[in-house]
Amino acid sequence: KPIIDVQISLASLEPLGAFKLPIERAGYVHRADNTKRYFRERSGERRTHVHVRRAGSFSEQFALLFRDYLRAHPGRARQYAALKHGLAARYATPEQRHRYVEAKAPSTWETIRLADHWAQATGWEPPPSDA
Repeated sequence: KPIIDVQISLASLEPLGAFKLPIERAGYVHRADNTKRYFRERSGERRTHVHVRRAGSFSEQFALLFRDYLRAHPGRARQYAALKHGLAARYATPEQRHRYVEAKAPSTWETIRLADHWAQATGWEPPPSDA
């Protein structure tokens, strides 16, 4: 099953409790060991990633451009998904997570390079925030 990846943009990432508590009430667990404002599914539930980003930040724009490029280029999206599935099978243990991340990095950066060219050619701009 594919992972559900949710992006939430907020005007401010502080105080953490302002958005942490509602997201936890919705059934997600805050991952304080991560450098991002990041939440995951409860144990035994469908894999879900929830990333919280500051509205208007580079981090938000990067994620939205990546997402919109893949939506506009389904062939590239299928390639990226196949790579991630293959790497997930190859690096299946938590101890190998860093290898998975390192192995997908070249494809991620190539995709964002292509997405940047696409954005320039099409006039893409980040959609209005729903924060």
